[in-house]
Amino acid sequence: MSTFSGLNAATTALWSQRRALDVTGQNIANVNTEGYSRQRADLQAIGGSPVPAFYSTSPGIGAGVSAEGVTRIRDAFLEGRGHTEHANIARLTAEADAYVQVESAFREPGDTGIQSLMSEMWSAWGDVDNGPHELASRGQVLETLKTLVGGLQFSHASMGTQWKQTRENLQVLVSDANKAAESVALLNGAIQRATQAGTPANDLTDQRDVLIMKLAEQLGAVVRPADDGMLDVVVGGMALVTGNTASALKVAGSLNPDTVAADPPRLITDAGGFGVRTGGTAAGQLHALNVIIPGSRAELDTFANNLATALNTAHGDGYDLDGNPGVDILGPSAGPLTAGSISVLITDKRLVAASAVAPSGVPPKPALDSGNADAIGQLRLSTTGPDAKYRAMIVELGVQGAVTGRNLGIQQVITTQVDAARESVAGVNIDEEMTNMLSFQHAYAAAGRLVTAIDQTLDVLINRTGLVGR
Repeated sequence: MSTFSGLNAATTALWSQRRALDVTGQNIANVNTEGYSRQRADLQAIGGSPVPAFYSTSPGIGAGVSAEGVTRIRDAFLEGRGHTEHANIARLTAEADAYVQVESAFREPGDTGIQSLMSEMWSAWGDVDNGPHELASRGQVLETLKTLVGGLQFSHASMGTQWKQTRENLQVLVSDANKAAESVALLNGAIQRATQAGTPANDLTDQRDVLIMKLAEQLGAVVRPADDGMLDVVVGGMALVTGNTASALKVAGSLNPDTVAADPPRLITDAGGFGVRTGGTAAGQLHALNVIIPGSRAELDTFANNLATALNTAHGDGYDLDGNPGVDILGPSAGPLTAGSISVLITDKRLVAASAVAPSGVPPKPALDSGNADAIGQLRLSTTGPDAKYRAMIVELGVQGAVTGRNLGIQQVITTQVDAARESVAGVNIDEEMTNMLSFQHAYAAAGRLVTAIDQTLDVLINRTGLVGR
């Protein structure tokens, strides 16, 4: 090793420590940047020649240090786990939101809820029982029935509106996901070119990872490594991004909540129309569109039918104020009887069949007792009546919503733990970076001191050696 080779070692030390300081500064500058992964300068010793020349041998000391590479700190396993857990929490969030909106459509418990409206209706029948001759009490029965029917129609319409809004949200989500997939494909191409050229692509990779996490939350996407630093994005076994090429998805299926059973909403590929099994928010919204909202609407329709059947049967057993047998009091305004089509069929107060006694006499005279009104009012106490069935329906809905909410809470804990593990690996720690900065600063100062020492040594060798005796 020549005398001047020490200057080369010191120069590489200065350059390498400065580059390490630059990387540390980049980390500190992006401590709050979303998706940024901390970087590390890879310092490697430049060794001496392992092959001796004919007339010389290497001392084995080496030629300094190199800092050509900058590594992006990421854990592939934790990233994959993060995609899975974020997809799960996004799905559960969408389902929990759907249950919250369905519960709000029933307005239970509350003064405007269906249970409260039924209580007022049964009380009105009790008033008829106390005063069967009064038209006012009979009119009150009809008015409370109209209010109850209005409540049923409102709940039915609210869930229909929720269904349509959820489908529109799914359409927007799929459009946004398609754009994100196109961006991932473009970034894949840029990363491939940078990798092949030997230039760093850490910032591009960070941008791609942010988009992939977004796709994981939206669609439950997972990744698989490809050549030259690229990543393929897969959703439900179907490749959404392959290299620098992106595919597109679209929403298919019914546009009407009443025809979900025949043509359920689903995601398919834009090319070929193949079905895609999704996760994330899309899976939660599809579950709401195909199961949660239609199921709740169907149960409400069943309740409306049970209510109409019970009231019509009991009303038909009695006699109105003119002595005529009771007629159907509830029925559909058009088409089949549902919670949306149910209506009050009687408008004349005299047609309320409150009497349980058949008319008698010649000519027949109307019976004026109130036995049938009392029997109808007692339906609220029946273990198989409309009230009991409605309460069972609301309890079941509450249980399902509570289970989903509890699962969401558990998933939030899991996701938080995974994110903390990801952050511990890829996140910027200010304390660690400050320590590194001081370390590289002292190393840089030491390298500068080495240059000074070698310079002084050479000065003595060149300018002072041989001056003795002159």
